[in-house]
Amino acid sequence: MVTGGLTKFAKAHPAMDFRLMVKRAYDAAVKEVPNLTKDRITGSRISYFSDHFSRQLKAASMVQDYLGLNPKGSVRIEWGGATGGECFQAAYEAVASGRMDVCLAAGYETMSRVATWKGNEFIALASDTNFDFPLGGFYTGYYALMVVRHIYEYLRKTRFAHVKDEREAQKLAIAEGCRIMSLVSVKNHQNALYNPYAQYPKKLTVEDVLRSEMISYPLTREQICTMSDGAAVAILCDEARAKEFTDKPIRVIGVGTGTDTMRLADRPFGEVPLMPKERASDYATLDYPGVHSFRAGRSAGLEAYKMAGITDPKKELDFIELHDAYASSEIQTYEDLGLCKYGEGYSFTESGAPFLKGLKYPFATPKAGEIPVNPSGGLIACGHPVGATGLMQGVFAFWQLQGTIKAHYGNATLQIPNAKRGAIHSHAGTGSSVTVSILERGF
Repeated sequence: MVTGGLTKFAKAHPAMDFRLMVKRAYDAAVKEVPNLTKDRITGSRISYFSDHFSRQLKAASMVQDYLGLNPKGSVRIEWGGATGGECFQAAYEAVASGRMDVCLAAGYETMSRVATWKGNEFIALASDTNFDFPLGGFYTGYYALMVVRHIYEYLRKTRFAHVKDEREAQKLAIAEGCRIMSLVSVKNHQNALYNPYAQYPKKLTVEDVLRSEMISYPLTREQICTMSDGAAVAILCDEARAKEFTDKPIRVIGVGTGTDTMRLADRPFGEVPLMPKERASDYATLDYPGVHSFRAGRSAGLEAYKMAGITDPKKELDFIELHDAYASSEIQTYEDLGLCKYGEGYSFTESGAPFLKGLKYPFATPKAGEIPVNPSGGLIACGHPVGATGLMQGVFAFWQLQGTIKAHYGNATLQIPNAKRGAIHSHAGTGSSVTVSILERGF
């Protein structure tokens, strides 16, 4: 990867249609690499989640046209919430295969063009509509269900095992789980205070998060990402061209994808796919994946780690930009990606390990900086214009590894000192599709 660009993510960009948004992100990207003129781009991969938001079929062709890239080859990418992450990998594969020398990956979403309730319906179309719609399911409801089970497995059975009354024990466990999820929300919103591209930078307390509007019990508004307008661009090329364009290229050293059934009820139980540091005996009594863990995330992580030669992600990665559509799913994904063992996500959060070392949060973070997660603010604070989100993560990771956060954010608060390797993670549906990509400093 040699450059990237973004628009600010916002509730709405009424002055820009989707083509102009992508053009703004594209212009920001190529401005930083003067030798990368349009004629050097071999082709493109263009992502957006839903035709419904822009009321336009074949919109990727309109972006291609607006950028002046005709008659070069282009493919439209869509994979639910993981659309942007898959677009990033599609561009990588176009270059790695030798098909292209230089590939533009561009993504966008214009979610403000419809009412919120209608937008939620469009997003819910990425579930099994024959099965889920008659049950009235929207995604916040699914994630609420999944985290209640996660809390039961990993808090009720451990911290509250001594409480004999089942209803009281689960009530206490959910209260504890909500408190710990709120730490994630505080972290991501506070990180975003220093990210000018973020939609919702805020200084919050745990109490603020818990008191915010209940959306689907036990998830509150401040624990959930929002619909957004925005665009992102990443440009990838082969090694020979990279040296022509920049003295700070970033290498993609691992890619992985994972899948699972669309319907939660169809997910079978089986053995946990083990990280290199894990043993089968660690999970002898765990029903896996159930609805409390994302098998697709574990599969994607294992594939990417194997390709990159990573055996201990917590020690061998300097940061992760992770798909935190919900504070609950961030904690679940800590476990899926092997930052801690299954069952340790809540204590891992409380330890402060995924927090930035240089920031003062309104609670103790004794292990801050161990493996920062979402230093940008993640989806919860940056927003989630679906087709752009995974590419946004790629751009933020690119700037981290280049050491150019100050140049792009106007301050160095979120810069991780001497970062050499990071990961980006995109997640779709109820964990039905996941991508993980590993990036490394290439200079």
